[in-house]
Amino acid sequence: MSARTAPGVATRVRQRRRRASIAWLVHIPLLALVVVTLAPLFVLFVNSVKTDLDIKADPLGLPASIHLDNFVNAWNTAGYTEAFRNSLIVTGATVAIVCLTGGMCAHAMANLKLPGQNFVLVYLLLALTVPPLLYLVPLFVLWTKLHLINTLPGLILIYSALYLPFGIFLLRAYMINLPHEIEDAARIDGCSEWQTFQRVVLPLSWPAFASVGLIVGVWSWNEFIFAITFLPSQDMQTVAVRYANFTGQWVSNYAYISSAGVIMILPAVILFLLLQRRFVEGMTAGGLKV
Repeated sequence: MSARTAPGVATRVRQRRRRASIAWLVHIPLLALVVVTLAPLFVLFVNSVKTDLDIKADPLGLPASIHLDNFVNAWNTAGYTEAFRNSLIVTGATVAIVCLTGGMCAHAMANLKLPGQNFVLVYLLLALTVPPLLYLVPLFVLWTKLHLINTLPGLILIYSALYLPFGIFLLRAYMINLPHEIEDAARIDGCSEWQTFQRVVLPLSWPAFASVGLIVGVWSWNEFIFAITFLPSQDMQTVAVRYANFTGQWVSNYAYISSAGVIMILPAVILFLLLQRRFVEGMTAGGLKV
């Protein structure tokens, strides 16, 4: 019996080894993509702790000595204190508005049979396809008449309107897959629709809300065109605008420019690392059904 099964076992072993070798070939493009994506960030982080002379002598080399004072000098020179405050206010308020209003809209479209729901979905899809720059001139005229130019609430309203369709679509796709029996049981127990959303839907949809918050937060933090258009005053500028102005002033000091760039992207990187698991769960679960 063992003599007969030995060839079969050897065949299966050879098949597994063949599949393992093919799997390595499949991962080669992914590894190349990772290298191409992370290489500029690695160079940026390395140059941020080098002197300007070392960068000009060897831009891709490792630092001879680490200069952490570059971050302090870049922070003070760029005036990042006010810019970080403005960006935190704009980003936090935008994420809160998109998650709250987008979550309620997604819950209504996923679990309630509303009249005209298909029309609303088509409207949101059209809003996603239209380039945001087409709104720039009409919004500027309207915001001037409403006295919202050079105000953080004015920029928050723009970001919320731009990112709400995406948030609604992603949250709706996730909420469709939730067990509706739990929501029905909550309604039978006497919960209102708001209580059902708050106590049942919201805890179950936490990965989707984390994904939406992360994506919208990164978009709001890095957005440049609307920020520089609607916040012309220097004391109202966000981090992205302040960094662009800083690089124009210090174009010859690459050490300060690299340090300021690291300071700008570091909050987004830390936020992604903290929410990475929830982000993957929300994107994969939300992609099962639309």
